[in-house]
Amino acid sequence: MDLFAPKHLLLILLIVLLVFGGKKLRTLGSDLGSAFRGFKKAMNDGETDEHAKQIQSSAAQSAQSPDKDAEFPEVAIKAPPGGGESKPAPHI
Repeated sequence: MDLFAPKHLLLILLIVLLVFGGKKLRTLGSDLGSAFRGFKKAMNDGETDEHAKQIQSSAAQSAQSPDKDAEFPEVAIKAPPGGGESKPAPHI
């Protein structure tokens, strides 16, 4: 026997309608719908805020360090002062 057969669902709907009444079910449905809309709006606002924060933080990082290797500063190799080539250290 299938629990969600159309006959069973109609019987459950009829029992719920008798217990709660039509007006109460209508207000319950509208309240539930507005709650879902509010939740969906809050989730979209949260994603928008999160995306804006990421854009602001990446812009701030690029403004602070204009070096092309700003993402990996510990790997960036700086030229020695004087502009010439560096000599290897002598082996002792």
